[in-house]
Amino acid sequence: MSRAVVFAGQGAQTVGMGKDLAEAVPACRELFERADDVLGYSLSAICFHGPEEELTRSDHCQPAIFVASMACYRALCERVPALDAAFMAGLSLGEWTALHAAGALSFDETLRVLEARGRFMQDACEQQRGGMVSVIGLPADVLQEICGRTGVVMANLNSPAQTVLSGEADAVRQAAALASEAGAKRAIPLSVAGAFHSPLMQEAADRLQEVLAGVTFAAPRPPVVANVTGRPHAADGAGIGPRMIEQVTHAVQWYPAIEWMQAQGVASFVECGPGKVLSGLIKRIDRNLATCHVEDLASLEKTAEELAGACGGAPGPGTAA
Repeated sequence: MSRAVVFAGQGAQTVGMGKDLAEAVPACRELFERADDVLGYSLSAICFHGPEEELTRSDHCQPAIFVASMACYRALCERVPALDAAFMAGLSLGEWTALHAAGALSFDETLRVLEARGRFMQDACEQQRGGMVSVIGLPADVLQEICGRTGVVMANLNSPAQTVLSGEADAVRQAAALASEAGAKRAIPLSVAGAFHSPLMQEAADRLQEVLAGVTFAAPRPPVVANVTGRPHAADGAGIGPRMIEQVTHAVQWYPAIEWMQAQGVASFVECGPGKVLSGLIKRIDRNLATCHVEDLASLEKTAEELAGACGGAPGPGTAA
C-alpha cells in the first residue's frame, strides 16, 4: 500500500510540543539544540514552556512547528526504518517542512527562511486588519459569488465541504453572514493574526522573494506536492522558489492535492507534527483513506507499531536516552 507523509501548518502549535520527544530521543533533542544555535535564541524553551503568546507569534510559531514536526518525523524514521513515502506534502508552512524532509534544502536554511517568512507575515498582519472564516457546507459556485460580492478570496480548500475565506476584516464578517444566509452548515471565524493566503500578504511575498533569491533547491526525493497547484514540484527542483512565493498569497489546494495522491495509488497518510488536523481533513475527503499521526511519544509508539506491521517488519529499537 502506497503512503504519503504530511506535515502540520500554523495553528497546530501547542505549548509543550516536542518536549517528551526531545527528552527521550537524542536525535530529536539535537534538532532543538541546533535550532537554538541557528536562531540565536531558545526556540526550544518557547516550544516546551511558552508562554503561549510568544509561541503564537508567526516569527516563532513557523520555525517552532517546523522543528517539532521534524522531530516527529525523525523519531518515526528511527522506529520504522522501512518507512517509504511515495509523496510528501504539508499545509502552508508545512510544505516547507516537506521540502526539507525530502532533501530540497537544509535544516539551517529552512529555519532561517521560516523565521523570515513568519516575521514578514506578522508585519503584514499588523499593517492591515485582516481575518479568515471557515465555511462548511457550501458549493464552490456559491462561495465564488460570495467572494465576488465581498472581495474576500478562497484561501484554503480543505475538503469538498470546507473552504476557508480570507480578506479584510469587515469583508470577512460580511462573507460569513452571507454564507450563513446561503445555507452554510457553519461559518466559523478563525483566531488568526490576519488574512493569510490572500492579496493582503503581497508585501510579505515580495520580501520573501528577496530572501529566496539566495536559496538553491535540490531535487526533492520523494516528490513534494505543492499547495499552489495540488501537483508535485518539478522533479529537478526547478521552480520551487517561485511556487513558494506564490503560496503566501494564493489558495492552499489541500483536497485537490490529497485526491491527486490518492489517484496515484496512495491509500495511507502519516501526519507528523502537533495535532491531528490534517488527519481529520483527509478523513473528510475520503473515509476509506487510512491515517495515523506522530505528535508525542505515545502516538509515536502507536504509529510505529501500525506501520511496522504494514511494512512487513518489526519496529526499530527504542531510542530513549
